[in-house]
Amino acid sequence: MAALKALLVLTFASVVAISFADPDLLQDVCVADLKSAVKVNGFACKDSANISADDFFFAGLAKPGPTNNTFGSLVTGANVQKIPGLNTLGVSLSRIDYAPGGINPPHTHPRATEIVFVLEGELDVGFITTANVLVAKTIKKGEVFVFPRGLVHFQKNNGKVAAAVIAGFNSQLPGTQSIAATLFAATPPVPDNVLTKAFQIGTKEVEKIKSRFAPKK
Repeated sequence: MAALKALLVLTFASVVAISFADPDLLQDVCVADLKSAVKVNGFACKDSANISADDFFFAGLAKPGPTNNTFGSLVTGANVQKIPGLNTLGVSLSRIDYAPGGINPPHTHPRATEIVFVLEGELDVGFITTANVLVAKTIKKGEVFVFPRGLVHFQKNNGKVAAAVIAGFNSQLPGTQSIAATLFAATPPVPDNVLTKAFQIGTKEVEKIKSRFAPKK
């Protein structure tokens, strides 16, 4: 009986694990038809007669991107929206560039674990567990750090020179939710009384923060 119960638990855990991964492909390739009106969990496939090498190619990570913005960082994604051939393959990349003092602010990826490889510079990185424990480290050129799926994490360049990483994900489209923007720039907006209660601040402070995230006209 104990062995049967253990087998059932293992089977259930395996089913859950599989259900939370990108779906496996059932053919050699399924190049995303990004213009298709068909709605599926992923993207509809192009006719195989119409695919080309360009569906599997992207040059956008070769050079640093501009970081002259509020956070001093830029994320350049190489996901299925940029590389249609990634559809159903369960992987993607990003390049993240950081100005001196730049930050990739606290955020989560609901559909993927992330692993970063430092191309240049030095970064303070970390993630927070569901027990509110910060796991943090300073990483340098050539080093790697992992951010578990769904956990809030960040990267901060505290150095005097620019930094950059290549990030890998086990999803064709990991999704990103920036914590501050999600709460203070949602449409329609999160009610002020929710934010004042959650953050233990006044309405004026909430409105001030919301104004900082308002789209620039």
